[in-house]
Amino acid sequence: MQITFAESKRSTLGVEWEVALVERSSGDLVSVAGEVLETLRGPDGEPHPQITNELLLNTVELVTTVHDRVADAVKDLQGQLAEVRAITDPLDVELMCAGSHPFGQWFEQTVTDKERYHKLIDRTQWWGRNMMIWGIHVHVGVDDREKALPIVNSLLNYYPHLQALSASSPFWGGVNTGYASNRALMFQQLPTAGLPYQFGSWANYEEYVDDLIKTGVISDHTEVRWDIRPSPQWGTVEMRACDGLSSPEEIGAVAAFIQCLVDDMSGRLDAGEELPTMQPWFVRENKWRAARYGMDAEIILDSAGNEELVTDAVRRELDRLAPTAERLGCATELDQVNLILSGGASYQRQLRVAEANGGSLRAVVASLTHELRHGLS
Repeated sequence: MQITFAESKRSTLGVEWEVALVERSSGDLVSVAGEVLETLRGPDGEPHPQITNELLLNTVELVTTVHDRVADAVKDLQGQLAEVRAITDPLDVELMCAGSHPFGQWFEQTVTDKERYHKLIDRTQWWGRNMMIWGIHVHVGVDDREKALPIVNSLLNYYPHLQALSASSPFWGGVNTGYASNRALMFQQLPTAGLPYQFGSWANYEEYVDDLIKTGVISDHTEVRWDIRPSPQWGTVEMRACDGLSSPEEIGAVAAFIQCLVDDMSGRLDAGEELPTMQPWFVRENKWRAARYGMDAEIILDSAGNEELVTDAVRRELDRLAPTAERLGCATELDQVNLILSGGASYQRQLRVAEANGGSLRAVVASLTHELRHGLS
């Protein structure tokens, strides 16, 4: 089969942000997404073009239009957030974002009434019902289809950097899991989710999708839910590995890091370079280390097996990518990565709040909703 890769301007940006709905008094999840989305309908009854539903009714997803600059994408998301708050504030419903809810239980949640979601739950059963997770997906435009898979393959080298910076799911169902990102290991249980295969050509990817469709695994390529994937319908590479981020500063920081990495790789391919990759077993180990240890992970850097503390590796990349960020107009946002390096990733902040409040996970939710409303600074 042939999969068309849409035309896209190099290094343009789109961001998808999954936001949880919680009761202000208790901090528990509430399934009011249907009411929110119904209220957001236009005068003609049409759904909101950018704010949509997700698997569970405790979630709304905010989707930007296409932007050249990270700052504009973040502003777009903040505008949508204000639209949602105009509805949720009078309902005494707060908004939060993290890779997981600290104490919510999967069996108390309601699945959105859509055929695709019912089909997913019917097939995946217990694992599917446990997908009480939130993430942020960053699309970056790629101007040539032949660049897409080499960029996906090379971005795997930076998986642990992004996973550590965004890690925000240390709690699961009221339990301290001991992981910085429990979401990372939960999400990979779904069919076609997890790390991508490192295909050598677009034809290999088309053969893979064709095999899955023939055998009934998927209906189309959008159901390939890799952590990093090409999105042919948009002409982008999509980074899906990151846990949900609770503040505009973190969204800007992570989105800028991703945009700079993809643009740098795109330019190197234009110059005739071959992008570096690592053995799949190193990539898999890096994913586990970053999910388990977060900012304290000692990661594998290259195919030779050299290792380094992830925070040191991130700092080196910030220096290397600084000229790229200046050119793309996201130097301020890339510098905000230092807010995470100095103040801790979300999982670290959540653990500190729990410890300071006698283990209270309601206090953790309160801190997350405060960050979303007021930011980190």
